[in-house]
Amino acid sequence: MTEALLGPVRAFLPCATPDAWVEWALEHPQTLLVDHANCEKKAASTALNLMYRYVEYPRLLQKLSRLAREELRHFEQVFAIMQRRKLAYPQLSASRYAAGLRAEVRGNEPGRLVDTLLVGALIEARSCERFAALIPHLDAELAQFYASLLKSEARHFEDYLALASDLASAAEITERLEQLKAVETALITGSDVEFRFHSGVPAGR
Repeated sequence: MTEALLGPVRAFLPCATPDAWVEWALEHPQTLLVDHANCEKKAASTALNLMYRYVEYPRLLQKLSRLAREELRHFEQVFAIMQRRKLAYPQLSASRYAAGLRAEVRGNEPGRLVDTLLVGALIEARSCERFAALIPHLDAELAQFYASLLKSEARHFEDYLALASDLASAAEITERLEQLKAVETALITGSDVEFRFHSGVPAGR
């Protein structure tokens, strides 16, 4: 079942998460959970913002309403794990990943919405792939929790991609994804000085 879920995700992504990032994550278990919690809140906020902005698309409203609920539930689950482990919840700066992708979004409609949805698909697919990369290295509680997230994260990626495909031709989707995936690859394989869930690899290694 896991491989069936991950196959489309891995085929969609332009590259795999580097082993150096996995090693970095294991060195920063608290930051991993804190930033994961932040990512779930941001994902819910993104879905809600799109629902407010684009009320003329019924299918978008239906799918993103469900997605927002699931992301907030995931936040609650991560936060509960943090509380059981008596971990603090400090403020963290955002990684350059999402901002780097969103900087490529076109300014005019409907290109703006199409690109925003494609960026959402990339972020959700990468999150799913990173959960899977971490699972073999985590303690039993976290491994089970991250495994439970794979199905919904894989569906979220497919939902964003399907919504974008409703609004643009296959040729446009292919062209835009080629450009966005090039940026995503640079962000994932490039160097970062601070560990985050969507950071690149540690600088100097």
